[in-house]
Amino acid sequence: MSTRTPEQIEPDVRAALATVNDPEIKRPITELGMVDTVGVDPDGTVHVRVLLTVAGCPLKDTINRDVTAAVTRVDGVTSVDLELGVMTAEQRSGLQQELRGGQAQREIPFSQPGSLTKVYAVASGKGGVGKSSVTVNLGLSMARQGLKVGIVDADIYGHSVPAMLGVADSRPTQVEELIMPVPTPSGVSVISIGMLKPRRDQVVAWRGPMLDRALVQMLADVYWGDLDVLLLDLPPGTGDIAISLGQHLPGAEVLVVTTPQEAAAEVAERAGTMASMMHQRVVGVVENMSYLACPHCGPEHQIELFGTGGGDRVAATLSARFGYDVPVLGRVPLDSSLREGGDAGKPIVESDPTAPAAIELAGVAERLAGRGRGLAGMQLGLTPTGRN
Repeated sequence: MSTRTPEQIEPDVRAALATVNDPEIKRPITELGMVDTVGVDPDGTVHVRVLLTVAGCPLKDTINRDVTAAVTRVDGVTSVDLELGVMTAEQRSGLQQELRGGQAQREIPFSQPGSLTKVYAVASGKGGVGKSSVTVNLGLSMARQGLKVGIVDADIYGHSVPAMLGVADSRPTQVEELIMPVPTPSGVSVISIGMLKPRRDQVVAWRGPMLDRALVQMLADVYWGDLDVLLLDLPPGTGDIAISLGQHLPGAEVLVVTTPQEAAAEVAERAGTMASMMHQRVVGVVENMSYLACPHCGPEHQIELFGTGGGDRVAATLSARFGYDVPVLGRVPLDSSLREGGDAGKPIVESDPTAPAAIELAGVAERLAGRGRGLAGMQLGLTPTGRN
């Protein structure tokens, strides 16, 4: 029997519920209208009814656990009786308006003048250079620094990011016309066209207009919340998605990934030039598969399987072409753990953080996260006016 009265316990229970965040929306369930009723019996039993956004919410077990744990810690509570209900269509519509801030029309939040989110598009001239692996590991490294990170898998045809994050079979929750990005154990939220297909093995065979609509949907129809960093894994080359990105996210900055050989460096320069044509700043170059540490001699003996100098060439060419410094931000060595982590859904920065490749990728992430947003190479959108 509790020594506190129900009237004393209930305010503390409601305060405890305010500390529980919806695992997808990342905001308190009390703010989102998810707490339906709260009651306290004289013996200290608390009855709580929480409304899920949709029936079959994939993270209802997480909500159940977090609510029960928070309420149990309240002084005077002897047991928790939690009931999970489902929002009505009207309640979901209200939640959608709340998340959109009252905006009826969809808009891309990261393109608004007041956005504080750093947007980095990871590009490459050709496929097979490890661009998606770089994107995923940079995102997880930034999350480990305490940043709120989202990843858009914009490689429409070759969407591999969900599998690398271990959420390939996950599907996003939809609240009316809003889509919730899929959370991962690392704290990074992700959306991919692969998650929006009816089947994982379904082939995407789209042309320009459909590709543009898919990118807009993943940026505007997804509720990202307050992100510190948004990473976009672009398809290789200089096609429709790169053009759409420049149109819809002119403030995005571009990171170019290449490998050391001449052929890869030459096409990587085109990817960087495309970004500049769209008035986007190229923040740096990452040379992936830079070398192989000799398995016999140790890391001091570096075997250059794919040649050398590709990253330096791309950085020098783009710096001269743009008139501002485009540095080589990192040289990531070949590492079997990098490939194994991607295949297993456990990226190397988490599965083997002391590996040379993980250390190099974490260093790139730290340099990107710590830099300010420069204006060089970016379109300011200013128009001249006549003097009075």
